[in-house]
Amino acid sequence: MNMMLAPRSLPSYLDQSAAVRARFARLKAREVILRVEHLSKAFTTRKGSTLALNDISFETHRREFLCVVGPSGCGKSTLVRILAGLEEHSDGDVLLQGKPVTAPGSDRGMVFQGYTLFPWLTVKKNVMFGLEVNGKGKHEAETQALQWLQLVGLAKFAESYPHQLSGGMKQRVAIVRALANQPRILLMDEPFGALDAQTRARMQAHLLEIWRQIDITIVFITHDLDEAIFLADRILVLSAHPGEVQELIEVPVPHPRSSAQFITPEFLSTKARLEELIHKGTAHGEEEDADTYHMVARLTDVADSVD
Repeated sequence: MNMMLAPRSLPSYLDQSAAVRARFARLKAREVILRVEHLSKAFTTRKGSTLALNDISFETHRREFLCVVGPSGCGKSTLVRILAGLEEHSDGDVLLQGKPVTAPGSDRGMVFQGYTLFPWLTVKKNVMFGLEVNGKGKHEAETQALQWLQLVGLAKFAESYPHQLSGGMKQRVAIVRALANQPRILLMDEPFGALDAQTRARMQAHLLEIWRQIDITIVFITHDLDEAIFLADRILVLSAHPGEVQELIEVPVPHPRSSAQFITPEFLSTKARLEELIHKGTAHGEEEDADTYHMVARLTDVADSVD
């Protein structure tokens, strides 16, 4: 049975229920954690200069979940590396709580697509590593590491080594290792891209649960539109090379999120808009017909709930 709605029967992705509007009002009333202003990035090669990102401006609020999507080669990964301080930008400003980002720092956590755990350390010691580097004593670091592993259901694997874990379990360890130093923002570069579909779905649910329980702002890079809509408060859509901001979409799908929402009108209308933006002008500069859609820690009592 075809569960998809015909494009013309979808509501506008701009339509929001009263609950969703109220949620965005609360979100926008929070402090701005990250502000990016007129950011550009050019790479210099033997053939000359190539502009990867052009005049990117946006901001994220405390406890916001922002996803970044765009066509292949639009500079998504370059953007997140700049935010992490791993790459210099050519022009503009990146401000984290008002301070310029010029290098990596403990105020930012980073999770990559590849598994970046130290293979010679146990799960517990992988999580302890950053804590000890930042001055925690061994006992305190061990206690906190076990608390984080308990949060993601991996406490019983504390003495295991990375090669003994599944892909999803490795990424759960990578996430809590990034969070253990209590950064203000968690940056994620397609962290679930290498996982099979079922594991990916479980990891998305795990990430939302972690986000609900701690005081963290997330910037999440993905090429998967369903994943972006399922996870995000707002979605930053970049254009094809060079990457420029096309639109910042407020996702009208209510919280809490569940897999059942993948076939709701709000979800489908948002996906239709994303596909329209991403595929526009990518095939030899030709726009697609606008009517054609490709459907298919602060471990806490968090007072300002994300839901």
